Amino acid sequence: MADYSQLVVLVAMVAVFYFLLIRPQQKRTKERNAMISALKKGDQVITIGGLHGTITDLDDSTATLRVSETTKVKFERSAIASVTAAKEAATAE
Repeated sequence: MADYSQLVVLVAMVAVFYFLLIRPQQKRTKERNAMISALKKGDQVITIGGLHGTITDLDDSTATLRVSETTKVKFERSAIASVTAAKEAATAE
């Protein structure tokens, strides 16, 4: 009887770790990958370094950001932390 109770406790601990730690991390990773794959020209973004810019060119692994009127900087797509606005929102104002 005592052997089964230890097994139940172990299974419960694994379930708690899965639902509190592993599953939420997998969900965040999936959402981030979806955001990175949905990037398009004209999106206003923030990089992981805190640089704000507008996407002017995209390819499979890089994004070129316009950070001022004359300055363009090329970043890896994975360096983009968030999208703040899209082209449609900017043209609607």
